[in-house]
Amino acid sequence: MPVPETVVIAVYAMVDDFQAASLPAPPRRGGQRPALARSEAMTLALLSQLACFPSERAFWRFADAHWRHLFPALPTRPQLNRAIRAQRAALVAFGRACARRLDALTAPYEVLDCTAVPLRAAKRRGAGAMPEVAALGRSLRLGWFVGVRLLVAATPTGVVTGWGIAPGNEGDRALADALLAERAALAPALESAGRPASGVYLADSGFAGRAARERWAAFGADVLAPPQRGSGERWPRAVRAQHRRKRQVVETVFARLHGPFRLERDRPRSLGGLLTRVAAKIALSNALIRLNGDAGRPGLTLAGLVL
Repeated sequence: MPVPETVVIAVYAMVDDFQAASLPAPPRRGGQRPALARSEAMTLALLSQLACFPSERAFWRFADAHWRHLFPALPTRPQLNRAIRAQRAALVAFGRACARRLDALTAPYEVLDCTAVPLRAAKRRGAGAMPEVAALGRSLRLGWFVGVRLLVAATPTGVVTGWGIAPGNEGDRALADALLAERAALAPALESAGRPASGVYLADSGFAGRAARERWAAFGADVLAPPQRGSGERWPRAVRAQHRRKRQVVETVFARLHGPFRLERDRPRSLGGLLTRVAAKIALSNALIRLNGDAGRPGLTLAGLVL
């Protein structure tokens, strides 16, 4: 079995405690009541992101065959997909709650970085799905791609405190503008942006620039990024090496999202589906760090959690 039943139960208990304590009761509507409880739908949304389930169809078949005793009201696959998409805001809130439980908001700094998320083949013709956000961009990892860029802020232990997406042709500084502005707002419109810890961020040279740093300082953010070539500024080699070592954790977070959590292989067909999947993957990552901490394991390991 790719996911031990003890892990399924532990995630379910964590989600159920959170929704009972932190989420308002869902509004009552006419008609037939949903078959799945909210905590059940959220748990299934989290577990469905694992790469051991190559597709939504494969996940539903596995759950139907092996988890009926845990989820006796498991609906049909289309109904399950709709139930999961309806929990997007709750999944964002759960990911942030896990971060708070892990003391992420007391971290001495956060690492800020972007990763490319392909949504279709770069050479494929036509508008394709999600023309409002899918765009031709370039990344060091993939080269040319059509998709979006995901910006995350993560603590030194790999806990994601905030995230946002933008078209694939957006630059790093434009994404940081949006995220840091949301974090500084009293009533942010983007819940996934989260709240800052110390206000210190370590970033790569794509975020460098005196004007950008001054702009972000108005949001209470001190973004430390190695100067770009030709800027006239230089960092000592030892400072660059230390900065690079501290930033390495975000590469581990991205490797986890793209590989074991299937981010690079997903091909959602709608913006709502994309946002729900990203919210679920990040919430799952934070939840598994909590489980690892309770078991005395390193936070970002998957050994013992996923087979």
